[in-house]
Amino acid sequence: MNMEKKGRLTLPTDVDMVEETMRLQELLGADALRDCDGTAMPDALLQSGAKIYATYYTTRKDNEWAESHPEEIQQEYLISDRVTARGKSLRIELMKGFHREQLKVNTLDSPKRWWEVMDRTTGEPVPTEQWEYDEETGEVVIESIPYHQYTVSFLAFLIWDPVHMYNFITNDWKDAPHQLTYDVRQPKTREYVKNKLKRWCQENPDVNVVRFTTFFHQFTLTFDDKKREKFVEWFGYSASVSPYILEQFEKWAGYKFRPEYIVDQGYHNSIFRVPSREFRDFIEFQQREVSSLAKELVDIVHEYGKEAMMFLGDHWIGTEPFGKYFANIGLDAVVGSVGDGVTLRMISDIKGVKYTEGRLLPYFFPDVFTEGGDPIGEAQENWLKARRAILRSPLDRIGYGGYLKLANEWPGFIDQIKRVVDEFRQIHANMQGTKAYTAPFKVGILNCWGNLRRWMANQVHHALWYREIYSYVGVIECLSGMPFDVEFITFDQVREGIDPDIRVIINAGDVGTSWSGAENWMDETIVCAIRRFVDQGGGFIGVGEPSACQYQGRYFQLSDVLGVDRELGFSMSTDKYNEMDSSHFILEDIEGEIDFGEGKSRIYAQGENYQILNMDGKYSRLVVNQYGEGRSVYFAGLPYSPQNCRLLLRAIYYAAHQEAEMRKFYVSNVDTEITVFEETGKIAVINNSREPRQTDLYVQGEIRAHLDMAPMEIVWLDVEERE
Repeated sequence: MNMEKKGRLTLPTDVDMVEETMRLQELLGADALRDCDGTAMPDALLQSGAKIYATYYTTRKDNEWAESHPEEIQQEYLISDRVTARGKSLRIELMKGFHREQLKVNTLDSPKRWWEVMDRTTGEPVPTEQWEYDEETGEVVIESIPYHQYTVSFLAFLIWDPVHMYNFITNDWKDAPHQLTYDVRQPKTREYVKNKLKRWCQENPDVNVVRFTTFFHQFTLTFDDKKREKFVEWFGYSASVSPYILEQFEKWAGYKFRPEYIVDQGYHNSIFRVPSREFRDFIEFQQREVSSLAKELVDIVHEYGKEAMMFLGDHWIGTEPFGKYFANIGLDAVVGSVGDGVTLRMISDIKGVKYTEGRLLPYFFPDVFTEGGDPIGEAQENWLKARRAILRSPLDRIGYGGYLKLANEWPGFIDQIKRVVDEFRQIHANMQGTKAYTAPFKVGILNCWGNLRRWMANQVHHALWYREIYSYVGVIECLSGMPFDVEFITFDQVREGIDPDIRVIINAGDVGTSWSGAENWMDETIVCAIRRFVDQGGGFIGVGEPSACQYQGRYFQLSDVLGVDRELGFSMSTDKYNEMDSSHFILEDIEGEIDFGEGKSRIYAQGENYQILNMDGKYSRLVVNQYGEGRSVYFAGLPYSPQNCRLLLRAIYYAAHQEAEMRKFYVSNVDTEITVFEETGKIAVINNSREPRQTDLYVQGEIRAHLDMAPMEIVWLDVEERE
């Protein structure tokens, strides 16, 4: 099969990189060139024969417009520090702890209409007649109750675009003016931006792809008074508000808006919070409005014969690529940053576009390409995680971002890029657009967000490591490259009836979070539906604190299904006789210690049908349980690693009663994985280690070959042996 030598690759460039760009374009077979924030496309490359991408900012890079229309600058809901009253009058300084170059209190719109003072001791709003705003001092003066705590939720103008501020600080820019934002949803700016886009399309005939970065609302990225990140919520809607938008929301929703629906006690509706009805309504409203306006801009681009591409990041809020309105926008493509297999699937699984593209890491920024940095190591680690997901759900294209000069001057880095690009094209050549083999059943991930947050579970800011979440993100990272069709389902869907194609349900997360489910587990409909599902032969896998909600003498409401519960101190007087028996199908490939990550302490097995496979002292970390005709598996935590991928793979097949199916296509070494394209007759075996590995290849349960694999190697074989 002929390997593609060119295409599927986008490179960044800059005005002082013409010759180097042309050389790398030829060497790497790039068919597209792009500019980046802080760079410009050289005129000499516009006629290079490559497809030309241009970043297009709908909300910034026009300070003249923003300064002349201050009432239509973007806004964000902020919440003050909690302050305890010691008398009957309290003054709260609104901007304390916020960066005044980024944010400015909105006094153009009525504070009494759009702000909210909360007594956090009682949870009640303070009547508007009991507080005033002192504009001269920037303080709210409250008639207070001694020793009650208070906060003020208020609107502020975003007078420095958060991403521009981030890039300014990260790249140590000195002379770049701060870019103001403006709100495209508002009437004057809306018409201005549409007309400006038309002029831009006319003036840039050589641009083939308009890469919107992105549309209208920035995810929540707030800096403190020392220019450090104060609050970052990649899924946050706090910066998608204005009185103009909120009045429209009130008409649509049929009830009065409250700032508390956005600031949410100071959590800003983190994705970890169980979403309230009002917040879900707001997301629904924003999706409808954003998709409608985004379509108007995309239609303009199409009128000029250009493609419209959306960057999944920056001002992406309201687009919701897995929501029901996204396809209405009419985009040609989506591009996003690939930090790992999870974020790759977050892009490659998007429907309603003609193609998807991923920006592989590292970005060519000076924070990586510097003394002590390891850009080659980062590129290898990034590719190892991305590759296994690409084999399951391929991106159509890959590319890089940042300053090409940095990459070009780093010894050996371009060679690493070439290896990645060659393998990517090889994957496409061998799969030819066909689907990889998947097991004959689906796996369901159960949480409060479902498909709206597909491949986004348990993440704070995508692909960033946090101690509190890596034991859970590992679950979906493992799944991103596994032979399963994965559905992300909500508790409401369970109430309506579990899809019969789903054979295994996974619930992973901390108690009280949207991922574990919180009070949903007090609903008899939920617990009975899942008990019935498992009792009749289904599988249930819990990680961390699945079904956790202290209620009626149990912490795990599915403790009977799981065969475990967590000791909170309430049942310490009850003796527990936990003993380990590690002889089990799930552990057959596993050597050495198992990494449970942050894990959960004080888990004990209970019931009559459990088997403890791993213990931490007297408590349990890995337990299987028989429940009627079905099976469950409990993990205290499951961070990503090749070994833990194998653990989860075997656990899923075990829970589904499909152990024999697992060996239809299988490799023995846990550092290796297999993907099969039955329609093209090709098998891919990948080594996920940076060391040489040996592995046995099984086809239809029989050993087909013994493979000696180089570090990070991908080996292609034929499904059918040839004479």
